[in-house]
Amino acid sequence: MTLRAHQPSGVILGVSLLGLTLASCGTSGVSTAPEDPASALSASQQAAADQNLLLLATVRTSTMQREMQQAADAGYSLAGIQGGKTAWGTWELVVVMQRNSDSTSRTEYRLLATIKTSTMEEELQRAGNAGFLYRAQTSLDKETIVILERNRDLESIQRIEYKLLATTKTSTMQQELLAATAAGFNFAGVTVAEHLFGGKEVVTILSRPAIGN
Repeated sequence: MTLRAHQPSGVILGVSLLGLTLASCGTSGVSTAPEDPASALSASQQAAADQNLLLLATVRTSTMQREMQQAADAGYSLAGIQGGKTAWGTWELVVVMQRNSDSTSRTEYRLLATIKTSTMEEELQRAGNAGFLYRAQTSLDKETIVILERNRDLESIQRIEYKLLATTKTSTMQQELLAATAAGFNFAGVTVAEHLFGGKEVVTILSRPAIGN
């Protein structure tokens, strides 16, 4: 997987994939001195680091968290995410990162990916206990993918409680949503993914501040 600087044609590709209105603008080059956060990037990634937008694309979710963190250390933050099939019929996860106006931001990303929603809820809660906030979710074939972030400079951790609702019948989701919101949960996001045993599954994530913060 590579981190690429996009000329206008590349930006148009990113817009069509993610449905975002994005613009590229040049800035001064990034120093390759060891103390520069951008030094964590590869040579090709450093060449891209003077762009306002970076597009990350991979067929393997296992590598995306590392690539996102390298971009974050170089001054970028998550702008959009989408999973889907390419023109060649293969599944691909696409993430767009945008340069921060605040170069001192120290964001840590965590990417969760699983085909079992029961496992996802457990992983979400572990991340919430560590202070990670929900940012986005998508699906990639049968995998549900969630991206969370936290500020590494915070002196204390504010724990988050997550609830995941998953069903193949949308008729039951309404009642589950009402029960969750009545318990103080707020809607975070929803996706429709391929179910492990066939068909479609609606996956909804909600969150609330953990009791005892």
